[in-house]
Amino acid sequence: MTNFGDTSLPLEAELRQQDKETRTVTGKVKWFDPVKGFGFVISDEGGPDILLHANVLRNFGQSSVADAARVEISIQQTERGIQATEVLRIEPPEGTEGAPLADFEDVDPAEMAAATLEPARVKWFDKAKGFGFANVFGKPEDVFIHIEVLRRSGLSDLQPGEALAIRVIEGRRGRMAMEVNAWEAALSR
Repeated sequence: MTNFGDTSLPLEAELRQQDKETRTVTGKVKWFDPVKGFGFVISDEGGPDILLHANVLRNFGQSSVADAARVEISIQQTERGIQATEVLRIEPPEGTEGAPLADFEDVDPAEMAAATLEPARVKWFDKAKGFGFANVFGKPEDVFIHIEVLRRSGLSDLQPGEALAIRVIEGRRGRMAMEVNAWEAALSR
């Protein structure tokens, strides 16, 4: 896990000193609900929960983030409390590497390692059903996206039309995403 650094002042005291200035903190997503349009982050430094609004997340290029994902964010004290103003980095929740998914058991590891990021757009995704589909630009076949792949990629939901960068392999269900990234996040890598 990345060590994001530390500070000398407690979070609340430093934010009161800075008033409307922003600063960078790291923490873990407590929960995020894309339907409600917000969620909260718990800072590694302690202190009150930090509001993460859907618009701030969308500016990073994602419509959702998985609970327990590690984040690096810029924050600001407001009249309504501490709020995230920018998402700088998102890492999938710890322990998501786990056992390989059954869908990938028969796939050659060399094929998985050779998969490149491809630009795609979400066709539809149903969180309750646990899957959805995307279309890779310039290719007619749908790409199956399993919710577990999404979770292991640090996301919790997708919206129709959302731009992605995905790694695709031929699996049991045809073309399948083995990794899903927000388009903007993939561009910065």
